[in-house]
Amino acid sequence: MREPAFWYRPRSPKSHILRPLGALYGLITARRMARKGFDAGIPVICVGNYHVGGAGKTPTVLALTKLLRELGETPIVLSRGYGGRLKGPVMVDRARHTAADVGDEPLMMVRDVPVAVARDRLEGVALAKSQGATLILMDDGFQNPRIAKDAALIVIDGERGVGNGKVFPAGPLRAPLTMQLARTDALVLIGDGHAADGVAAAIASRGKPVLRARIKPDAASLARLFGKPVLAFAGIGDPERFFRTLRAGNIDVARTRPFADHHMFSQAELAALAADAGREQLTLVTTEKDLARLRGMDGVPETIVPFAVQLEFDDPARLRQLIADHLYKARERRFSRR
Repeated sequence: MREPAFWYRPRSPKSHILRPLGALYGLITARRMARKGFDAGIPVICVGNYHVGGAGKTPTVLALTKLLRELGETPIVLSRGYGGRLKGPVMVDRARHTAADVGDEPLMMVRDVPVAVARDRLEGVALAKSQGATLILMDDGFQNPRIAKDAALIVIDGERGVGNGKVFPAGPLRAPLTMQLARTDALVLIGDGHAADGVAAAIASRGKPVLRARIKPDAASLARLFGKPVLAFAGIGDPERFFRTLRAGNIDVARTRPFADHHMFSQAELAALAADAGREQLTLVTTEKDLARLRGMDGVPETIVPFAVQLEFDDPARLRQLIADHLYKARERRFSRR
């Protein structure tokens, strides 16, 4: 879906009209979140966000994957497989699956880490453990109580924050903010914007860490686009963030085409993008997640350049200590119950 603009306006009449629906949705979600989850038997780290749409969860998951391996862990990502037709449980395989099968994010992440897709998260846990996981890294699912979390890291974009702070559909929040703050073990604040400063202060006041990080372009991607004017397109939660990242890397962004999150491109749309780029002698560039969604489709222009990024933390040592502490406590709790 494409996020409505009024979610990011503080005094929108539309938001006011929808507040009763938001209150009802928030009440239902809050009751759901209060349920006790199933103990997976191994540590579970959840990477989530407070609101619908994108905030940077996927690069955060990949950054944590690298860290966990350095700590000697064998992580497997557990995903619902949003946008895919397979209910699972199934281990994602790039050789036989497409985004239409398992969703774009799992298909992108599986290049770096094994990914289990399951609508029923308990079945996903069982599959991950059968594949030798020492730890489950949940991609999203913060508001889902099905699996007990040993640590919940919430990702937030410094440029967007939580919008008007109201619950869906009056605003972007998935549940009342106060309840979500209480269940947060650490906040990952991405970028230099100030829209999330209030949330960061609230987390810090609870004695929880606020970790700052930034999206950094891949050097090889920058080199491929150096000196070339581009037509950038993206169907992610926040296409503007992608366009800002390109410009921050001194890429000449001549034109942009935003699409809704998880947008399934038609052949006509791809042909139109290729024609526009050809007419103005522009290079087509998109995100790796969008390109994962295009795999296996007919009519995909071969000239599309994927723009790779990675998340860099300002204080990686602090993140490492945080994760190590949570893993130690998670295993200590389970050992003491025996």
